[in-house]
Amino acid sequence: MKLNKNLVAVLLMVGGMVMMAASPAMAQPHDGDAAPQSGAWLDATGAKAIGGGIGAGLVVMGGAAGIGRIGGSAVESMARQPEVAGSISTAMIITAAMIEGATLFAVLGCFLAATAS
Repeated sequence: MKLNKNLVAVLLMVGGMVMMAASPAMAQPHDGDAAPQSGAWLDATGAKAIGGGIGAGLVVMGGAAGIGRIGGSAVESMARQPEVAGSISTAMIITAAMIEGATLFAVLGCFLAATAS
């Protein structure tokens, strides 16, 4: 039985939501003389850390996709016109370095946003 990619993605998302909701829903009742904790299961520090991690992951995936597309297109161009391979590879390296620099700054921004107090 072959599953559709969209169906698998939806099922994975729903399963993730169920797993995240299970912990607070099945928490033990608080007993004792201490004040009960608030209902929030994620404080501001944890939310910043998760957001920074997700943001950094998205930035790295986007940069990798961009550099991969540049490399693939450059190889195709060199295969079609081998006489201009030198100028194509130079332009490819310069463009990949620019994408990598932008990715580095974005990851640094995610890191600073996650660690800011």
